[in-house]
Amino acid sequence: MSTIWVAGAGVVGRRVVRFLAERPVGIVDPRVRGWSDDVAPGDVVVVSTGGRHAVLAAELLGRGVSVVTVGDDLADCRELLDLEDQARTNEVALVIGAALSPGLSGLIARSLSDRLRECSEIHIALHGTAGPSCARAHHRSLSGSSPSWVDGEMRSTPGGGGRELLWFPEPVGPMDCFLAEIASPLLLHRSLPDVPRISVRRSARRRDRVTARLPMMRSPHPEGRIGALRVEVRGVDHDGRRVSLVHGVAEQVGTASAAVAATFAEAVSVEELPAGVTLAGDSRVADLRLLSRVVARGVRLQEYIGDLA
Repeated sequence: MSTIWVAGAGVVGRRVVRFLAERPVGIVDPRVRGWSDDVAPGDVVVVSTGGRHAVLAAELLGRGVSVVTVGDDLADCRELLDLEDQARTNEVALVIGAALSPGLSGLIARSLSDRLRECSEIHIALHGTAGPSCARAHHRSLSGSSPSWVDGEMRSTPGGGGRELLWFPEPVGPMDCFLAEIASPLLLHRSLPDVPRISVRRSARRRDRVTARLPMMRSPHPEGRIGALRVEVRGVDHDGRRVSLVHGVAEQVGTASAAVAATFAEAVSVEELPAGVTLAGDSRVADLRLLSRVVARGVRLQEYIGDLA
């Protein structure tokens, strides 16, 4: 049985180790010289550090080590996608975006789209952050360029606009949400290329939008408070009716992200996933029922069923 290593001991990394307590697992610090000496070909590394992951992933793939990343940086995910040939050549797996979104949002979007005859729209919204690195990424995303797939092309829209009032699962409830620079539409379009419209937003207050281009004015919460994810899929069901399906979770972002990362790491370690790139919205993850495995780790999935009156 291969060993699963966790690169980074932040909020997400520590919780990944907790979820994998019954398996051979260890923590490594990429900032320490010689950190990878114990990592052997055939092992799996979950990269949960802050910042970009493509350079580290390329090094590990070249050594015959499979990689699971948890980042949502748009430029970084584009670079990670370019590593597919390297992963295939070295016969190892590369999972890109195994966190809340991208990650759990892709698992839910795939599950909901499979219930439709035709899926025309996927809209994702996020609330909350994990640890300090995640909070800083949230802060920056509102000043970046938000990707949206619209009718055959990837469009880039300034973050902080496109306000929508969206309802998250309780106890979070309604929040103002805005377009943000998050990689989810890029990765979901690759997994679900026939869906004409894909977007992502995140909750923000007026102060967040005003100060997005400035350094954070105060230190982020060390653990992150309760967060939430909302995934809405629109289309035509098998009876020919126009429908909108909405699922979501309300959970600490670090806990939900770690549950997704641990689930993918286990799937890689037992060779359920093939060599090359795997994304959370791919069809084969539905066949493996990875969403049900995440739910089994305590991440409660909620469904909006509308007004029954």
